[in-house]
Amino acid sequence: MTTSRQKKQRAQDADRPPIWVGYGKLTKLHRERAGLTQQELASAVGYSYEQVASIEQGRRPAKSAFTDAAEEVLNAGGTLAVLQDDVDLAKLPAFFQDFALIETEAISRYDFEPLLIPGLLQTEDYARALFSSNSPLMSEETIEQHVEARLGRQKLLTKTPLVETSFIIGEHALLGMAGSADVRRAQLQHILRQGSTRSIEIQIMPSEPGFHLGLNGAMVIMETLEHRQVGYIESQGAGFVITDPKQVSGFAVRYGKLRSQALNVKESARLIERMAGEA
Repeated sequence: MTTSRQKKQRAQDADRPPIWVGYGKLTKLHRERAGLTQQELASAVGYSYEQVASIEQGRRPAKSAFTDAAEEVLNAGGTLAVLQDDVDLAKLPAFFQDFALIETEAISRYDFEPLLIPGLLQTEDYARALFSSNSPLMSEETIEQHVEARLGRQKLLTKTPLVETSFIIGEHALLGMAGSADVRRAQLQHILRQGSTRSIEIQIMPSEPGFHLGLNGAMVIMETLEHRQVGYIESQGAGFVITDPKQVSGFAVRYGKLRSQALNVKESARLIERMAGEA
């Protein structure tokens, strides 16, 4: 017979990503087998009692640092570490998770963003300013989880083998950035540093020409390990992975024309440098 306490626990679990709940239960099992209290585990891994309790209850995702320490203290045999990627994935919005799985195995990526700095190029402070401005408002904990997830995805730019990556960013995205002047300046300087790496090309679409083919909105085109092209579009908190070859081909044609309309790489870098000096 199901008790009221069990019903309450199931209701709470339903509001949390299942992988966080499962990870938490496994951590608790290992801790109890090791004969440790939550406070003792917290002291051993350098976390607070409240943080360990939240992780065990599935209310907070474990970071890699916690997992590494807990694996050693609890002698977990890799059972926690093997879940870490899935724990991190669940920090992302549900609509984005399918795309996030695909992008981890992409061999090339072409990204057009007319109004915002692309997530893979965002600094921590810029990302936090964006999430803090969200409506409906997010809790501080949710904001931090989203920031962590976004920064974690940026490992895609430095993984081996390197992914050939192209970004076209609308000039409006540089002019209307979130955050203070210091945040904007640091973001522009970060874009310059990223654009100086050999696997990343960054072009700016100037606002002066008026009409161009990117006015319909942002898009991403990726090539998978199987040399299949996949598209992605996102707007107003909803995202869609596009696999129909005809549609994705249309994205690729438009992206090619956008590259020809945008400033070239050197011209773009000079524009960003000038804007960083004026920020």
